Amino acid sequence: MLCSDRTVRLWDVSSGECLQTLQGSPNWVLSVAFSPDNQILASSSDRTVRLWDVSSGECLQTLQVSTNWVWSVAFNPEAKTLATGSGDRTVQLWDVC
Repeated sequence: MLCSDRTVRLWDVSSGECLQTLQGSPNWVLSVAFSPDNQILASSSDRTVRLWDVSSGECLQTLQVSTNWVWSVAFNPEAKTLATGSGDRTVQLWDVC
């Protein structure tokens, strides 16, 4: 997933309608992941990860992650930990509860 307009778009896959556009990423959006309960969306862009409230579209938190681009994000099954993978070959674990 690569979005060069610095947004994350949430789509209704049945109708093809864009439900919400999340704005505020500093650069291309490289990766996204929903929390297991679908309440939070993590998006990576540049050296940051943003945590979004899916229902309101509000940015809940911005994590300054790495000295290199964050290429992937993933939640653990309990949605308490977020893993980030960066271009500097590091994986970081974040307490997000």
